Formats: sequence, structure tokens, C-alpha cells
Amino acid sequence: EVYHLEKAAIGGNPRARHNLGCHESERCKYERAVKHWIIAANLGHEGSMQNVKEAYRGGLVSKEDFDSALRVHQAAIDATKSPQRDEAEAMRVKD
Repeated sequence: EVYHLEKAAIGGNPRARHNLGCHESERCKYERAVKHWIIAANLGHEGSMQNVKEAYRGGLVSKEDFDSALRVHQAAIDATKSPQRDEAEAMRVKD
């Protein structure tokens, strides 16, 4: 399982990167977990951004690293916005 997560994460899959961070966290390898979460957050993964926020509150992430992750995360989110996506989301919500 971890092998496939690693392959997917290397390929740029943010959910796989997030899950690797969770795996490392469960093994008490918090520094590695945070690195995975920051990468996933930089790709726009919301759950990873929340984990980075919690790690910051817990003193595992510096203010500079947290601020940087937050800025890049927001830029990734903004880059995926478009009128077509907004319209599709509005139609999905109506159903």
C-alpha cells in the first residue's frame, strides 16, 4: 500500500501525498508527515492545509513555513477557479 502511495505522490497526486503524511504521523514521524502535508497543501489539498495548521499550532511548523504554505495553497485554489467550474458546482448543488 505505501509503495503505491509513494508512486502516486511522486506522480503529483495530492491525496496520495496527504495519505503518506498521515501514515508518517501514525508512525510518530511528524517531521516527515509535515513535509508531505505541506507539499499536498501546495497542490491545493484542503485536508493537508488543515493538518499543517494543526502542526503549526502544535509547534511543529514555523510561522514562516505556515505562512508560505498558506499563500501557495491559496494560489493553487485560485488557479483552479473558472466560470465553468463555478457553474458546474452551482448545478451540482441544485441536484
